[in-house]
Amino acid sequence: MQQKCSDVAHGSPRAAARAADAARPRHSRTTYREAVQAMQNESTVSRRNLLGAAAAGAAVVGTSAVLASPAEATKGGRRPARVPRDRISVQLYTLRNQLAIDLDASLAELAEIGYTRIEHAGFVGRTAAQFRAALDAAGLRATSGHVGIPQPFNASTWQAALEDAQIVGNKFIVHPYFGTDANGPIRDGSVYKAFARDLNKAGALARKAGLSFGYHNHHNEFLRQDGGKRTGFDILTRETDPGLVHFEVDLYWAWRGANDPVDLIHENRGRIRQVHVKDMAVSSGFEDPGAGLIDFGRIFEHSREAGLVEYIVERDDAGSPPRTPADALTTAEVGFRYLDNLRF
Repeated sequence: MQQKCSDVAHGSPRAAARAADAARPRHSRTTYREAVQAMQNESTVSRRNLLGAAAAGAAVVGTSAVLASPAEATKGGRRPARVPRDRISVQLYTLRNQLAIDLDASLAELAEIGYTRIEHAGFVGRTAAQFRAALDAAGLRATSGHVGIPQPFNASTWQAALEDAQIVGNKFIVHPYFGTDANGPIRDGSVYKAFARDLNKAGALARKAGLSFGYHNHHNEFLRQDGGKRTGFDILTRETDPGLVHFEVDLYWAWRGANDPVDLIHENRGRIRQVHVKDMAVSSGFEDPGAGLIDFGRIFEHSREAGLVEYIVERDDAGSPPRTPADALTTAEVGFRYLDNLRF
C-alpha cells in the first residue's frame, strides 16, 4: 500500500532513505553529502529538513552569481536580477502520482515549501469547485491550467472548459500538446495552419471569458515542414494572433528540439508569458531544476523581452518508477529553492 504524504512527514527510516537518495550528489557533492549525513545523525529527522538537504545543491548553484567576485556579481555595473518569488509556480503534472495518494496533504506541503501558485493538469478526480476548495484550504492559487482545445474544434465544449477555469481561478489557460497524429510526428504545414486557426478561435473565446490563452510546446513542433525550412513552431507563431495566443515555452523540450530558448525569445518578443523550468540530464532525460545542463540564468536575462510572468517548475518523471511518488515533492522543493536563489 502506498504511504501517504502525511505519514512521510513523521520522518520514518524509509522516508529518510528516500529523501537522502533524492539528494544524491550532483553539482556540489560535498554539500549534498555533508548535509544529508548531518541530518541522518539527528535522533529525529523531519521531512522538511530532508527536503532542505535535497534543495541545498540547487541553492548552491542558484547563488553562484551572488558568491562570485564583485565584478561578476554586478553584471557590468548592475545588480543581479532574480525570479520574483511570487511568480514561481509548479506544474502539478510533476506530482500527479503523489496527488492521487493524498491531494490535501500534498498541496499543504507545496504551500509550506513556499509556493503560492500552481498550474494544474486536470482536477485529480474532483470537480472544478472541489478542486478549488482544496486549493483554498492549502492557501494556493491555480493561476494557470493545462486544458486541451477540442479537436475538431467545438465552441460549446471549449466554453465549458473556460467556465471550469473561471471556477478554479485561472488567469491563464494553456493547450498542452500538439505535433503528432496517427502516423507519427506531423510534417505537413497545412495541418499546423489549420490548428493555428483553432488556437485563434480558442483564444478569442478565452479573452471574452477574461482569460489569457497559451500554447505549450514539446519537441515535435520544431520539425521542418513540407521539406522546407519552416518548422511547425514557426507556423504556429506566425499564424496565430498575438492578441489571442501567447506561448508557454517548455525549456527542456525546446532544447530537445534543437532550439535555443533565447533565440525563441528574440523571435517572439512579448509573447512568451510563461515557461516550464524543466532541466535536462546528461543522458538527455529529465533532471531536477538546477542540477542538469540548461543554463536558466542565461535564458532569464531576457525575461522582460519575453514578457515572462510565470516560471513553472516541472519534471515529467519526478514521481514515476524507479522514483517514488513522494520524490516529486522533493523535486518541487529543489525547483523552488533553485529559482528563489538564482541570480542572473
